[in-house]
Amino acid sequence: MGSSVVDLGPRLAVALVALTALAAVAGRLSGLGQDRPVVVAALRATVQLAAVSAVLLVVVRSLALSALFVLLMVSVAAVTAAGRATGLELRSPGTARRVGTAAVPVLVGALPVVTLVLASGTVPLRGEAVIPIAGILVGGAMTATSLAGRRLREELTARRGEVEAALALGLVQRDAVREVLRPAAATALVPPLDQTRTVGLVTLPGAFVGVLLGGGSPLEAGAAQLLVLVGLLAAQVTAVWTVVELVALGRLLPDVPR
Repeated sequence: MGSSVVDLGPRLAVALVALTALAAVAGRLSGLGQDRPVVVAALRATVQLAAVSAVLLVVVRSLALSALFVLLMVSVAAVTAAGRATGLELRSPGTARRVGTAAVPVLVGALPVVTLVLASGTVPLRGEAVIPIAGILVGGAMTATSLAGRRLREELTARRGEVEAALALGLVQRDAVREVLRPAAATALVPPLDQTRTVGLVTLPGAFVGVLLGGGSPLEAGAAQLLVLVGLLAAQVTAVWTVVELVALGRLLPDVPR
């Protein structure tokens, strides 16, 4: 196997097929109805990762191409977050506006953290370093945006009367929405907080394992993982905060009481 954590051979293919089948069967027998989505997701991941791996062989050699690839990441993240947060399909009217709005918390969350990490010299300004760290942070901001937007949408449906009552008492839209819905948005931060609190005790995440497999010491692996986790927390807290403000201003979700 060398320095790789995975043996690239027939056994990998067999393991992937078996794992996909296990997930699909569980999705069917559990009554969750997720057997087909599981298979589709696994197939998409296989094709996408194969394509991305081939592209990265060229892209990481150029800082300009790496920046364009990160921009592509942000675009896909914005499209995904817009759909998850609003519950509307991509072909629904107003897609461009929704995607543009969803891109704001993704960028506001990830960009300052990437900038700080690169400016500090902690991560070298090279494509093979920039793309992974930016991908992790953009992905984290996307997840936080999706979860916060979806949670606020559900809360707005359940507590619409409270928001309207606050408006009737004289609060402006922004204050009324924030007062009623802000606590719900905090639930989007439970996963990253739990991951950070239990790191090393429950799991050894990818950055830690990757540095070890690359020949780094356990101390270097721990430092790299700490940088990723704290950076993710900063990106996700900022993204959730931005989502709350956008919803309160009536920008991200449709039909917010005024």
